[in-house]
Amino acid sequence: MRRKRFRYSISSMMLRRRAAAGLIGLILITGAAPAEGKLKLLPFWDASDESNASRIDHGAWQEILDTYLRSHGSGINRFDYAALKANAGDTAKLAGYLSYLQGLDPRTYSRREQKAYWFNFYNSLTVKVVADAYPVDSIRKISDSMLGGLIPVGPWGDVRAEVCGQDLTLDNIEHGILRPIYRDPRIHYGVNCASLGCPNLLETAFTAANTETLLDGAARAYVNHSRGVDFVDDDFIVISSIYTWFSEDFGDTEENVLKHLARYAEEALAERLKSFEGAIDYEYDWDLNQP
Repeated sequence: MRRKRFRYSISSMMLRRRAAAGLIGLILITGAAPAEGKLKLLPFWDASDESNASRIDHGAWQEILDTYLRSHGSGINRFDYAALKANAGDTAKLAGYLSYLQGLDPRTYSRREQKAYWFNFYNSLTVKVVADAYPVDSIRKISDSMLGGLIPVGPWGDVRAEVCGQDLTLDNIEHGILRPIYRDPRIHYGVNCASLGCPNLLETAFTAANTETLLDGAARAYVNHSRGVDFVDDDFIVISSIYTWFSEDFGDTEENVLKHLARYAEEALAERLKSFEGAIDYEYDWDLNQP
């Protein structure tokens, strides 16, 4: 029988890093999911027109990614928020792209087109939120509200956009639209929260044609990176807190989480996961994914 360890834990090395950054109090008090995101469908958005073959233009977002997203030797893509903020033309381009998305009615497009729309909307809006607030060392420090009047709770519950007359938060997009409509655990590999612990912000904008391929690739990249799965020894692994924050999307049990991880793991890692019966710990790095 596999032994279970406490959840939401942080290694001593992580604690030292957080303390140095002045964030340890925040983690101890609010060390749960980024937005305590509960799966709750927003019925207004649960509509589509499968006869509509039109495509939404994500070219401006691709240009932003081409200019400011950097691959990194660590395997974690970095976004140059400082450089974007310093470039008025590209700041305006990003704002214009988001205005373009907000001027559309995604319900009039096919489900595949909508899926790409919402991924790009979430990621580009997150980049704008961070760039507007930069310099900042963690997205969790950006917030319109404070826990107990003292601690920022992150931007996910703040209204940041309006589409079809509906106010939208980042929470709405992820937990009210993407997760409940598509019921796809790979959603978590497509949305990026501007943090080192998160699956990569992808170098390619989502489209109806490439979304499934990108999500599969993102899942493999994350699971096979140490921030996704890290074998400390044969009896102890550390995995991303994503798999406990959103356990319902991965089968609701640690056994099902391990099956999910094995599905996207490379052969050697998959074999270790399939036979694993030890202890599991969870970690997440909230430091900003900047160069």
